[in-house]
Amino acid sequence: MIQQLTPGLILGIVIAYFTLLIVISFFTGKKSDSSSFFLAGRQAPWMLVAFGMIGTSISGVSFVSTPGVVGGDALNKDFSYMQVVFGYLLGYLAIGTVLMPLYYRLQLTSIYTYLENRLGFFSYKTGSAYFLISRTIGAAFRLFLAASILHEFVLSTFGIPFWLTVLISIALIWTYTFRGGMNTIIYTDSLQTFFLLAALALTIISVGKSLDLGLGGIFQAVAASEYSQVLFFEGGWSDPNNFFKQFFGGALITLTMSGLDQDIMQKNLSCRTLKDAQKNMFVFSIIMVVTNILFLTLGALLYIYMAQTGMEAPEKTDLVYPTLALQHFAPLVGILFILGITAATYASSDSALAALTTAFCVDFLNFEKSDESEEVKKRKRTLVHLGFSLLLFVIIIIFKEINNQAVLSAVFIWAGYTYGPLLGLFGFGILTNRNVRDKWVLPICIASPILSYFLDKYSVELFAGFKFGFLLLLLNGLITFLGLMVISTPGKQRKEEYF
Repeated sequence: MIQQLTPGLILGIVIAYFTLLIVISFFTGKKSDSSSFFLAGRQAPWMLVAFGMIGTSISGVSFVSTPGVVGGDALNKDFSYMQVVFGYLLGYLAIGTVLMPLYYRLQLTSIYTYLENRLGFFSYKTGSAYFLISRTIGAAFRLFLAASILHEFVLSTFGIPFWLTVLISIALIWTYTFRGGMNTIIYTDSLQTFFLLAALALTIISVGKSLDLGLGGIFQAVAASEYSQVLFFEGGWSDPNNFFKQFFGGALITLTMSGLDQDIMQKNLSCRTLKDAQKNMFVFSIIMVVTNILFLTLGALLYIYMAQTGMEAPEKTDLVYPTLALQHFAPLVGILFILGITAATYASSDSALAALTTAFCVDFLNFEKSDESEEVKKRKRTLVHLGFSLLLFVIIIIFKEINNQAVLSAVFIWAGYTYGPLLGLFGFGILTNRNVRDKWVLPICIASPILSYFLDKYSVELFAGFKFGFLLLLLNGLITFLGLMVISTPGKQRKEEYF
């Protein structure tokens, strides 16, 4: 590490950062009840929600890995990731025009309540359980990577063990979210998004200066580099960067991992009206495109810098950004990196923790149907919030004990398989008026990801060289949909509010 960027300085910045978040939570968490915790009383300003959702959507994993893949030779090389981002726009359009009107029409708190109203009890519990499993593993995985960086570069130098680093990280999140929930997160995520984008923009400028490039020269250099190709049409369906696979894969990822995800939708449902929520979604999608262009621009600059200085690129692309930021550039770049990854990780993690608490309280403790006093609900909500915090801690410690990147990545990928059944369940509910034999839904939703896994594993042999890539979500959802058709009967009457 360069001399000026000491662990003590980094630790001081992180402490100041979280102190600010806790101060915000003190004011926004006053007189908090279940309504403000879950949906900010449905009074959140849409512009604030749109801006804050950037921090929620870009995890610490993305903050580190997206710049690195630019110089890779496999999936998402060069600027090919923009093909996925363009697909996001199609997905956000579908969310804004199809799903959000449905959610607002039914006045949902947990979006999985829709499945109970439309398909039945077991469909409802299955959908919510899949979200809880996936989001818990995903949040733990992201926090594990962030805690690992914080521990390696900062806290380990003070003799603090890894488990305590993790406990401190989760305790900080719990401290500023347990009272205000979504009412607090709306504001803290907006602040964290500001830090994330500021870190990204200032890092680009700083790296540009290291290459003797002005702002205009930065984009000219990137455009003229070997990393600037955006569209990939020539490789065919076997190419992991094929435009159509990435574009439609991106649309499906957004439709499922945003539109069918309580975490992301909870923020949208906190807006005052459907119109505000739709404005929030469309403005957010534009900001997301610009943000990803900046990430890829930074990645190209880092590889240009390494080529010009004769530096050997790290073996793992995920290490490109942190290695250069913390060990090769001026202290300011390292400080910005720490701020950026902290903002990205904790903006997505605090939001996930609130969403997990909401889904469990509404879907499994039946808060909306309960006659219990607000004081009793608050006590239960706090215990659930604490319970999920401890669960994240346990899972992260297990990840540490595994200590195998390939295994950890496989666990994270498997968590993503749970969105396929959600796609199938919601798709069946919205696109058909048939009724399902509800008790058979869980077996269908368990079998679907398993069958999808084996079809994907042997896709080259079975489908003449075809690889599903991002389209695996579609396969998973389609298998679930077909399974539900098999166990369904014709509906007698179409209730328009469910379609």
